[in-house]
Amino acid sequence: MNPQVHAIFDPASSTLTYVVWDAATLDAVVIDPVHDFDPATQMLSETSMKKVVQFVDTMKLRVHWILETHAHADHLSAGRALKRAWPQALWGMSNKMALVFENFRKAFHWPKDVRLESLGVGRWFGDGEEFTAGSLRLQTIHTPGHTPACMTFKIGDSLFTGDALFMPDSGTGRCDFPGGSASELYDSIWGKLYAYPENYRVYVGHDYQPGGRPLRFQTTVGEQKNGNIHLKASTAKQEFLDFRTKRDATLTPPRLLNPSLDWNLGAHQLVKP
Repeated sequence: MNPQVHAIFDPASSTLTYVVWDAATLDAVVIDPVHDFDPATQMLSETSMKKVVQFVDTMKLRVHWILETHAHADHLSAGRALKRAWPQALWGMSNKMALVFENFRKAFHWPKDVRLESLGVGRWFGDGEEFTAGSLRLQTIHTPGHTPACMTFKIGDSLFTGDALFMPDSGTGRCDFPGGSASELYDSIWGKLYAYPENYRVYVGHDYQPGGRPLRFQTTVGEQKNGNIHLKASTAKQEFLDFRTKRDATLTPPRLLNPSLDWNLGAHQLVKP
């Protein structure tokens, strides 16, 4: 099965939201939707979300699932808000999200009344689960490393990898958040994602457009194995660990780290400092 894929780019966070559907039946899922947030004014807006809704309406798609590849630390999720547009849709993410929640509860000193269950998630997925969205068949692939709860969604010949893999000229996701692990990321990419056929399509969670090049968001397993600047198929594990650890030590926190995690893990409310 070769699903149809439409990408919507949010330049403020360099995030890709994907609408994936079956052209014959118009059954669809939405992956990693963005809720706009202005840190200067602390105001929310729905510009990015409305683009998704407008595309779905124009194409007359039936959205069955809203899916999150991980707990985003650089943008607010529109997953819960989109359920207003599609009340029939379920919201799903990894069942390892509880680990991420507890890590950041400690880091940010969240009060006890902030509970992950308050998010209203419809299903917490385990590794290797198969499920359907109408005629679409999906499978979950636990790909930790960037966070403990990172999940790739396989739909036909397409892999939606979140922040595990970026375009080959941008490499891989960072591993220095609480619970992150360069060793686990290597195993997720080299041991799982690179095991798929080389012609399988890879859709990445962000594109930072290095050197000012035009937007790109689709590559293949073969292109990643042969050309990813951080982790090729020939890259030894210790080489990747040394590189990732050294590089991560130089990175600054994402601009929207605190409000993103307050919102994405704190029942979609901005927790007071």
